[in-house]
Amino acid sequence: MPTKKVTPKKTTARKVASKATTKTTVKKVPSKKTSTANDESGLPLSVVIRRRIEAQKARFHANDNIAAFIKPGELEGLVDEVAEKMQAVLESLVIDTASDHNTQGTSRRVAKMYVQEVFNGRYTTQPELTKFPNVSRLNELMIIGPITVRSACSHHFCPIMGRIWIGVLPSEASALIGLSKYSRLTEWVMCRPQIQEEAVVELADMLEKKIKPIGLAIVMDADHFCMQWRGVKDRDSKMVNSVMRGAFLKDPNLRREFLSLIEKR
Repeated sequence: MPTKKVTPKKTTARKVASKATTKTTVKKVPSKKTSTANDESGLPLSVVIRRRIEAQKARFHANDNIAAFIKPGELEGLVDEVAEKMQAVLESLVIDTASDHNTQGTSRRVAKMYVQEVFNGRYTTQPELTKFPNVSRLNELMIIGPITVRSACSHHFCPIMGRIWIGVLPSEASALIGLSKYSRLTEWVMCRPQIQEEAVVELADMLEKKIKPIGLAIVMDADHFCMQWRGVKDRDSKMVNSVMRGAFLKDPNLRREFLSLIEKR
């Protein structure tokens, strides 16, 4: 009968349609690996790095080191991105970088300066330290300095230029490090945008953790161009601050000896 012939055809059509629908659905579902790759493709490198940091719930303030979140070879890419955005800054300042021979390439020079030099302490890992045991059981005051300081104010990105003195009173259990390492660690901490008050505390925390002395003292004396070059334009003002830990904090005679000795330098 006609009814019996039509019924199997409809069933077949439904099965074919069902298979076609199933195949289409499989094609539309992307794998997790492809989705992750698409999330980062086309994004600025700074955004990719920022996402890594935020995923670990880490801090990335101006004076923080973020080297752990930067992969090998990415610093050059970061220079490229900063150069591109710096070019936009120059254009917004109405500077003709096309015909002005002095500013041609300035955007890239500034980008390299920030990433590879003056803010280098943010993007590179801490210098390696070789520690030596205190075999001779040294327990007398040691003073290292003045160490030249080059930093930048995080408020205006103006230079901070000055000197640092470090006083160490070791114990038998203290580790000893080479004199050059004090300079390298100081430079690594200071090559970031920051304020002086926080910088010396960070340096003191790191040295105290590394060498475990009985006493640690740091004095920093610096010119701040954010006050000399702009604002009040007071070229004679300086900032001096100190951090005293352990024996230097408890023993006024030791503190007096340290301060009197650095005054003669």
